[in-house]
Amino acid sequence: MADDAALPFATPGPALSNNPGVRIDEGRFKPTWESLSGGYRCPEWFRDAKFGIWAHWTAQCVPEKGDWFARSMYEEGSEDYNYSLQTHGPQSKFGFKDYDHLWKAEHWDPEKLMALYKRAGAHYFMALANHHDNFDCYDSKYQPWNSTKVGPMKDIVGIWAKVARENGLRFGVSNHSSHAWHWFQVAYGYDTAGVFKNVPYDGWLTKADGKGQWWEGLDPQDLYCGPRYAPPKGLDAAAYKEWYKKYDRWHEEIPPMDNGYSEKWFLRCQDLVDKYHPDLLYFDDVSLPLEQYGLDIAAHFYNANAAWHGGDNQAVINAKGLAPEHRAALVEDYERGSSEEIQPFPWQTDTCIGTWHYRKGIQYKSVALVTQMLANIVSKNGNLMLNIPVRGDGTIDDEEIKFLRGLAKWMDIEKEGIFGTRPWKVYGEGTVSKGGMFNEGKIKYGSGDVRFTCKGGNTLFAYFLGWPADYKLTIRALSKGATPAGPLEKSIESLTLLGSNERIDYVQDAGGLHVTLPSTAPAEGACALKIILK
Repeated sequence: MADDAALPFATPGPALSNNPGVRIDEGRFKPTWESLSGGYRCPEWFRDAKFGIWAHWTAQCVPEKGDWFARSMYEEGSEDYNYSLQTHGPQSKFGFKDYDHLWKAEHWDPEKLMALYKRAGAHYFMALANHHDNFDCYDSKYQPWNSTKVGPMKDIVGIWAKVARENGLRFGVSNHSSHAWHWFQVAYGYDTAGVFKNVPYDGWLTKADGKGQWWEGLDPQDLYCGPRYAPPKGLDAAAYKEWYKKYDRWHEEIPPMDNGYSEKWFLRCQDLVDKYHPDLLYFDDVSLPLEQYGLDIAAHFYNANAAWHGGDNQAVINAKGLAPEHRAALVEDYERGSSEEIQPFPWQTDTCIGTWHYRKGIQYKSVALVTQMLANIVSKNGNLMLNIPVRGDGTIDDEEIKFLRGLAKWMDIEKEGIFGTRPWKVYGEGTVSKGGMFNEGKIKYGSGDVRFTCKGGNTLFAYFLGWPADYKLTIRALSKGATPAGPLEKSIESLTLLGSNERIDYVQDAGGLHVTLPSTAPAEGACALKIILK
């Protein structure tokens, strides 16, 4: 990674967008890739933090059916469609807007949850500000469908921010709403069979239809984004399916018939940044959202954040699938994946112990697996952000509490080689994991997998990701002879096992560092040798 002192900076001055109606804070950054890439460096707080916890929490957690419920409830014949129909009636009358109304967060205790998160080792916390369901979980100036006016009747993001900071955690927000315009088009469909055949879903309702309803005064079009490729009426099931197959795809671009959608997205995100002063802003987008509008908000956030900190930019923006020439401008995020090797710039994995939105009865990741993932990620210059799904009432279940307490127990023993560390000259040895997103389930770790971190020039940590059955461990990269990492340049002054008071015997020769371990592992999952060099 380049020396921070050598990084060039953009010329301070006005940073105005070419988009009409958009104005951003002046400062070092202009809304261009050249300015962002030339002027940004990842702050040290993020590089030291290594581990964060995310509350991916919206009204989609109310039915406890897992991810993308707000969309799948409109997909005729699906599990979620049938659940909603049988529980609440036809989608023409009871749509996702009504789940927003059902979301009460009545048992939410953010102080209790944050204490659990901090105890489990989180150094930063991220709140979901909005998802593809287009509902703002904060006191939104530009989206009437928000948590202070509908559902919880609370400023969810504002409360999370206050409690996180009171606990000494850095605070982040995630913004997914740039995709709502295509993701929610299913709300403009209809049934192709049955007693509700050809009856339009509630996406077609207008503000005038709300008279006498709980949502009187609100316009469903502000939530569902307006019809952009709604199917023509009267299609049979096969033709209906083909219609959506043709038009209903994942989009990253500014929508056709934009009609102010992209500008409103920018204003909502700018309002989020300006109200809550986050340290981290996460986008569920390839590169930045909505073309120039994404560059606008990035420059605004960087400039505003620097102003909040006396000229020192401490902001982090996460986005996915970055082009190589843009990786200096942002912190790249690998959803449910990892990097194959040490990256020159800091990066992040975001994943979940279960599904993103709460799903009842699911089997969660084990503490052992998460600690293996964490050691692998940190060894390659990455951070791990882990979602703990929250139920609609604001609580987490007993298994999640058990997981967090188990992770806290691991952190008590093993955290020294995680927080505040940097990658060594090689990340490790053993399993070679393919880089990229959505590959975490394909990786299996064992006792032959070793991952390195270091502090300063003299302290090396070697995490082994499984406890060997014969208590024997060989680390080839720490041999006296030539290895892919090169020879160990300094001799070993001392070697200990974190969490153990037992004497650890070892022999170093041309074949590697041969270690004899105790019969009992000090922690569940990844365990570390602490090696002091001289």
